[in-house]
Amino acid sequence: MVTRTLLVLLVFTLLPAVSPAQDAAAPQGKIALVGGVLIDGYEARPLDDAVVVIEGDRIVAAGTRADTAVPPDAHVIDTRGKTIMPGLIDLHCHVDLIGHGDYETYYKFMERRGGLEISRQIAAKHLIRSGVTTALDMGSSLRILGTRERIRSREIPGPDLLVSGPWISRLPVHIVPDDMQFVVSSSREAGARTRELLAAGVDVIKAWEGLTAEDYEAIVTEAHKAGKKVHAHLYDPEKVRLAIDAGVDVLQHMGSAKNPPYSDELIAEIAHKNIPVVQTIAHRIWVYPATIQSPTRLEAPELRADLPNDMYDEFQSSFEKFWQLDYFRRMGRETRLSKLAARQFIEANAYIGVGTDGGTPMNFHYESMWREMEALVESGMSEMHVISAATKTNAEILGNLQLLGGKRDTGTIEPGMRADVIVVDGDPLANILVLDHVQITIAAGRVWYSDQWNAPADVRRVGTSL
Repeated sequence: MVTRTLLVLLVFTLLPAVSPAQDAAAPQGKIALVGGVLIDGYEARPLDDAVVVIEGDRIVAAGTRADTAVPPDAHVIDTRGKTIMPGLIDLHCHVDLIGHGDYETYYKFMERRGGLEISRQIAAKHLIRSGVTTALDMGSSLRILGTRERIRSREIPGPDLLVSGPWISRLPVHIVPDDMQFVVSSSREAGARTRELLAAGVDVIKAWEGLTAEDYEAIVTEAHKAGKKVHAHLYDPEKVRLAIDAGVDVLQHMGSAKNPPYSDELIAEIAHKNIPVVQTIAHRIWVYPATIQSPTRLEAPELRADLPNDMYDEFQSSFEKFWQLDYFRRMGRETRLSKLAARQFIEANAYIGVGTDGGTPMNFHYESMWREMEALVESGMSEMHVISAATKTNAEILGNLQLLGGKRDTGTIEPGMRADVIVVDGDPLANILVLDHVQITIAAGRVWYSDQWNAPADVRRVGTSL
């Protein structure tokens, strides 16, 4: 197992509030990353001896040192021997969750403790220090809107957080809080609940299990009127057909080995129609054997540093005999199915995004992206393909309703894009696992660095340690 670059993280509730005037990580002046290898998010040849110039929250220049001037007034960060690439985008995570082993026990414990806001803050910090600069939360109460705003106002650190809020379903889930789900009994109610979510300010709509064709149509109609996309939580091929026919925009979880392989006809249709698929394959199939191989990952320094003592003890208790947890009860069958599940979409050259289901049992946000990307490489993607999928493609999927070529402002390193950039120690095209060594995360021009890295003065002067 790769040893992670540890970013020393204090539990955020113990930290003093930071006003914008005090925020050392706020964009300031020009910053130039000079000398590294640049992977720009396109599936193109990397540029050696690269220069990336950032001003405020935007990239203003990117190229080689031979053809890109370093402004004389820029603060230069030496990136020689490192890789510069776009910030990662997690297209399916759960910031209410941070890896506890049992949902029902976790929610009851956190309710007694006073709520989930501390978990959201820890998750947000875990994500940004792992190189995730944009994250889509796929299931929470509407209270997550407050967390989203605290990140955007720089009150707490975290990636640009997009949210679905409660999912819409006909099947209640009794182990999660009631305010995380809108259970409907008619298509009319499904449409009304969609309007309610849109009025509250969610970024996407999540359609969950048990919905009818009419439900999907009502949800899609209302979402598209507001210019918002619908993501469907799907496994069963009959439900997939209903979602496709209704015009659902993104298919979540397909290919994650929860069911036997899909028909060639269905795979081909999804690929030809450019319907995005976010497979979330690592959260059981790769995380479980990694934990069997190295159980000490459940006692990682990140957890000891980040969780208050009572939370840490509760989490460790939840990991006892983890192989017997309800979440992993079908590991044998899912492992066998995984040999084909993810490969189907990759071999069909479907339009594939990258999401982790991060926060689910033992699937910690500080490592979920590199594990998902590793799983996709092992399933047949090239390293360049998976990097482009986790950056440029994911940004396109989050873009407007014009899917291909739709407007986006992140996902690649080129002038005009938001300054979401990471610096990695090593070459991810040779070994995708070096993404476990993110040394600098720049999110909308704000520089964060690994305290354990012993960052040089030129980084410390413009950044803040995590």
